Amino acid sequence: MLEVKDYEFWFVAGSQFLYGEEQLNNVAKDAQAIVDQLNASGRLPYKVVCKGVMTTAEGITQFMKDVNYHDEVGGVITWMHTFSPAKNWIRGTKLLQKPLLHLATQYLNEIPYATIDFDYMNLNQSAHGDREYGYLNARLGINNKIVYGWWGDETVQREVADWQDVAVAYNESFHIKVCRFGDTMRDVAVTEGDKVEAQIQLGWTVDYWPIGELVDVVDAVSEQDIDAEYAKLADTYIMNPQDNPAEKFESSVRYQLREYLGIRQFLDDRGYTAFCTNFQDLRGLKQLPGLAAQLLMRDGYGFGAEGDWKHAALTRLLKIMAHNDRTVFMEDYTLDLRAGHEAILGAHMLEVCPSVAEGTPKIEVHELGIGGKDAPARLVFEGKAGSAIVATLVDMGGRMRLIVNDVECVKPIMPMPNLPVARVMWKPMPSLEEAGEAWILAGGAHHSVISYTVTAEQLRDWANMMGIEFVHITKDLDMDKFKDQLMLSDIMWKLK
Repeated sequence: MLEVKDYEFWFVAGSQFLYGEEQLNNVAKDAQAIVDQLNASGRLPYKVVCKGVMTTAEGITQFMKDVNYHDEVGGVITWMHTFSPAKNWIRGTKLLQKPLLHLATQYLNEIPYATIDFDYMNLNQSAHGDREYGYLNARLGINNKIVYGWWGDETVQREVADWQDVAVAYNESFHIKVCRFGDTMRDVAVTEGDKVEAQIQLGWTVDYWPIGELVDVVDAVSEQDIDAEYAKLADTYIMNPQDNPAEKFESSVRYQLREYLGIRQFLDDRGYTAFCTNFQDLRGLKQLPGLAAQLLMRDGYGFGAEGDWKHAALTRLLKIMAHNDRTVFMEDYTLDLRAGHEAILGAHMLEVCPSVAEGTPKIEVHELGIGGKDAPARLVFEGKAGSAIVATLVDMGGRMRLIVNDVECVKPIMPMPNLPVARVMWKPMPSLEEAGEAWILAGGAHHSVISYTVTAEQLRDWANMMGIEFVHITKDLDMDKFKDQLMLSDIMWKLK
């Protein structure tokens, strides 16, 4: 299983010397109390560490430098308990290279009407302290996250938690390395992209490796290691040979496990966290990786088919954001266009991660009418029902565009006993026709990533952090406004 290191987030309160030592001590005490209770809530995926009170430009600048050079720090959370003159924050904020969340809150969630005095007012000045600080960040064009509300409310804590996951994904984005076995599928447009620009903008390293290099590693996998994986497989999934002779079934499954272990070793030895294959370039492999790719995605690796390195990296990124929960590489395949039943049936030739499976997946072996290789084993299952997002990343020539559609995944209304692949069915918002038109107008790819865990807001935050275009197709879609948005966006991004 690919692990993400345990990040922490540094929390500071802003103030100034004007209020005196006693009040500054109260600021520090309240800041620590908030941090302690945020950590105790159990809602935050990563620990928050209180770093005290910031009162001078020199102190703030040094603090931000320290954040940059501590790899374990995922980002900064700021709170203006009192009024903090924002000029003090300019240099430090400009130097900050990690995500910033402005928690616009107050220590108490009420006004103590019977006892309130001016000392209380002086201490609890976040109502205007936040505005002074917010102005500075807007002036600097930081695109920081703002969470507004009482820190003790569950909704506020959930917002902070979601941002932490995005911030970690931002940091980890610079460690995503995609291994391309072969090139992209011949003559296909949307899987192409500027790999240098992807590394500049998104931090992704994308490298080519000839398939022969992988074949050597796959061929060297020991039978003992395959035996061990086969036993685990039989304990986890349903072995379903169907009409296949026992020998053929077992041989196909074992070869997929050979590919799984070989690809994993190849990636791990070279520091890659995602990969893509191309059925047009399999010389030396007996099967297209099917079950192998599914198991690697189960373990947290990103994957893209037909050489689609953008969605290999995007799959890995969303798996980081989702803690590898219910997040899969996907492809639009076929449609139900009947009135009242409109839906998309998504799948791929073989490669859908079992993290979205409803029930226990079956391992089956079927012929694959593409690639000219032996019949590969694969996991077959129906996807879960539930709310989700579908995300695709496309190169628009000079810039990246992230397109997200809110969807509702549904259980198919009829069984599909002759479809030998894993699949997910979903209803796009606001409707299949409108969402489909908007997706195509925006240049959305046929490859995507579905996640039941990651939200559109999180992807908007990540896009803002990365400085890339974000397009969101929602239940409230207004097609005329959407077209205007795309036109204005094209103009804006060309001028940048």
